[in-house]
Amino acid sequence: MRAIYSYGVALVIVLVIAVWLGSGLLITGGKGPGAGEKPVIGSSEAPPSPEQQKLIDEAAAKQKAADDAKAAADAAAEEANKAAAVADEADSSGKVRQEELKKEADAKQAAAKAAKAASDAAAKAATAAEAAAEAAVDAVNSFKTIAERLADRPSSEEPQARSVRIAVITAQNEPIEVPLRGRTKAKSTVSVVAQTSGIVQAISVSKGQTVKPGDLLCTLDQGARKLAVTQAQAGVDQAQTAFDANAALVKKGLAAPNTTLAVQSQLAAAKTGLENAQLELARTEIRTDVGGVVQDPMAEVGNMLGAGAPCATIVQLNPMLFVAQIPEAKMAYARLGLSAKITTVTGATADGKVTYIASTADDATRSFPVEIEVANDDGKVLNGVTADAVVNIGTAPVHVLPQSVLTLDDNGVLGIRTVEDGNKVAFHAVTIIKDTRDGVWVVGLPYKISVITVGQEYVQPGQVVDAKTDDTPIGASADGSNATASSEQPS
Repeated sequence: MRAIYSYGVALVIVLVIAVWLGSGLLITGGKGPGAGEKPVIGSSEAPPSPEQQKLIDEAAAKQKAADDAKAAADAAAEEANKAAAVADEADSSGKVRQEELKKEADAKQAAAKAAKAASDAAAKAATAAEAAAEAAVDAVNSFKTIAERLADRPSSEEPQARSVRIAVITAQNEPIEVPLRGRTKAKSTVSVVAQTSGIVQAISVSKGQTVKPGDLLCTLDQGARKLAVTQAQAGVDQAQTAFDANAALVKKGLAAPNTTLAVQSQLAAAKTGLENAQLELARTEIRTDVGGVVQDPMAEVGNMLGAGAPCATIVQLNPMLFVAQIPEAKMAYARLGLSAKITTVTGATADGKVTYIASTADDATRSFPVEIEVANDDGKVLNGVTADAVVNIGTAPVHVLPQSVLTLDDNGVLGIRTVEDGNKVAFHAVTIIKDTRDGVWVVGLPYKISVITVGQEYVQPGQVVDAKTDDTPIGASADGSNATASSEQPS
């Protein structure tokens, strides 16, 4: 009976432990809150948070309790087997004792089975708690970057170097060209007007005709003006005769010397009148002061022109201007005197220089007007034609890279990853100045670089890698490209 009682008490204790483990509650003490053994879970991961550590501690405690319950169950089963063996060896004279031993063995076996069941339940609870703790740690690690995980790795653990492929690229000094899109514009459009009034008697030019400075365009009625010149000439002759006669009389002493002033002033007035008459007659011939091409509006024969009325319009096409707008982001490149090449939609080309850059931006577009003056001796560049200009702003060291090596850092900055001293990864930001079929032209890199061509998305700056040189050429060499570097495409 005593044995049955003992095994019954043990069974009750095991059942209580099993219920406690199944509840998931853990009370620790003796060494302060949170003290106790901790399982080695995710040792290669980042340090767990307080909530994750609590789950890990609970899983470890439940696992230990399950192990203790399993040991108790094994001990009870061993005792039961021993009791059964003793009962089998008893002789027939001790039947009562044999029955007691069998009952005792049965009780021990029942207790062992219950303890085994409780141990299994505790083991399952411990496994579930451990899985929950691992899931919590994995959830936190999933939001961390590769660099953060590597930083959280224990220092005693050496990370395995990742294999990457690199290519060594050297910069080349190449011309940097800024493309502009605009239109051609005549340097000047001059309206040649009449300086006197009169009826148009003759037109000496036609529309589209090229004229030079001094060429006659229109002739006005000269009748009255010719008579005025003749009359003024007669007055001059008369005044000259009077002046000569007075001078002779003064010389002979027949006239007072002061009479010379009167006749001299008359002669000067007559000459001035003649000059005015001749000038008025000359104004009847309207001549151009600039060279160019005759355009509308033009006067017609018989028209009455007043002073200031146009006889013809002269468009000056040599030199020709190219006008465009420079975005405010590109104003740092703009300088007077830069050489440029103009190409019109008609196929005409011409070379020129930047002659004007506005100092005030357009309110609507926030861009700055610019003018490029080009020679147009042959007249092939027409006025008002859409054209493109390529302005050479100098040279710069550039690298030709395939687009596949470009990547973004954690802040979204465009750049490339390279391998530097000690096989460590480094990130370099780049600026694209031209995108060609041979690759992208970039600036902002050291003169010679070892760019990662394969595996750049799986490494971070500061990480040690196993770099192997890629023998396959990438892109085209800077001195062998058919394209020149440019800051942007025409738009």
